[in-house]
Amino acid sequence: MSDVQARIADDVKSNDVLLYMKGTPAFPQCGFSAVTVQILSHIGVKFKAVNVLEDAEVREGIKAFSNWPTIPQLYVKGEFVGGADIVREMFEQEELVPFFKQHGVALETV
Repeated sequence: MSDVQARIADDVKSNDVLLYMKGTPAFPQCGFSAVTVQILSHIGVKFKAVNVLEDAEVREGIKAFSNWPTIPQLYVKGEFVGGADIVREMFEQEELVPFFKQHGVALETV
């Protein structure tokens, strides 16, 4: 395992909810990242974000780590959930809140 893969694995393991995205939650750099941040914020999920634009190794490494070609990528309790389309679909189908609750992730009430 490369250094970047080990760093990613450690980050995924160390954070209950982790979003690899382009930009930051306050300033997303792509529409898909923005949609994902909006959904997570709307349902009250606290998450750590990693800006892949700051590190080319992480940007490429996360794609290999998950075997998923696009960013953003959401991880919950070490499990790869998916990208913006999957998060949006789970939200629209009202599956996202129960998913977080099943995984023991507390949601802040707004």
